[in-house]
Amino acid sequence: MASNRPAPEAPFMPAQRESETFGYGDYRTDEGPWEEWNPTEESIRPVRGRHRVAKQRGGLARSSTVLGVGVIAAVGAGGMASAHTGKPPVSLSMPDLGSVGSLFDDGSSASDAPKAALSNVGVTSADSDQDGNAGEALRNRIMAQAEQQQSKADSKATAAALATAEKQAADAAAKAQKAAAAKAADAKEKAEAAAKKKAEEERLAELAKQYKLPVVSYTITGTFGQPGSMWSSGYHTGLDFAAPTGTLIKAIHSGTITEAGWAGAYGYRTVLTLDDGTELWFCHQSSIGVSVGQKVSTGDVIGRIGATGNVTGPHLHLEVHPNGQSTGIDPMAWLRGKGLTP
Repeated sequence: MASNRPAPEAPFMPAQRESETFGYGDYRTDEGPWEEWNPTEESIRPVRGRHRVAKQRGGLARSSTVLGVGVIAAVGAGGMASAHTGKPPVSLSMPDLGSVGSLFDDGSSASDAPKAALSNVGVTSADSDQDGNAGEALRNRIMAQAEQQQSKADSKATAAALATAEKQAADAAAKAQKAAAAKAADAKEKAEAAAKKKAEEERLAELAKQYKLPVVSYTITGTFGQPGSMWSSGYHTGLDFAAPTGTLIKAIHSGTITEAGWAGAYGYRTVLTLDDGTELWFCHQSSIGVSVGQKVSTGDVIGRIGATGNVTGPHLHLEVHPNGQSTGIDPMAWLRGKGLTP
């Protein structure tokens, strides 16, 4: 069965356009022909802001836009190259983009748009060095301040340590001075006591030459103040030297005999008055060897031991009455004060 071949399609022939040109006096082949473009909501992006860019006919707008984008890319690339290579930046001459801007002009002034640097093109190495020097100067200043503060802290700590050491040294010196003063005072006191003792010993030794015990060989059988009913005063008023009857009684010190005779409970008694008025009573004698008014010297015999008066055995009862007072004092202490030891 025979069939008819399909008719060949006619070759595509672009519609002939009018001789309208864009900015030129005659037709140019690089400008078209162009089909009319009717944008729809699906074919365009949402409009941002209040600016709408209209599609321009002709090739000048597209070529100018490409030129402007290329210049910006070149500027950015130059800045990146300068940042990565570290070489001094190269100044680029910017083409006049007035024609590009005029295509997007919607009546607003270009001065209203914010200006921002696209790259570090035009920033010199001197500026970079100045920033680096400023950072180094700030670092040096901070380090200097830190060192100064540390120095002040060290100085304060050193001053505190020195003050503590000085205080400790002062305390130690004061303590040592106080100890030395106490030691010196103690030594002085001991020295004074030793000197006083020595002086007293010398005085007593000198007095011992002037005073003597009344009896050479004896036994102390009664002391001053001893209580008992045998004494009318209730206590013993003298010092008793017990010795055999007839034992010699000697003058203790030089003086005058102011009384010699019987005295009741004292038996035979002799009273020797010294130059300072002290009266020495020698009682219970068996015999008296001196008379009233007689001057005697130390060691002279004035009587003999006996048992006359109120006694229990032969002995010498000695009493000491300063300034002739009726009440006597301890004969033992008085004799020791004269360098004698009964």
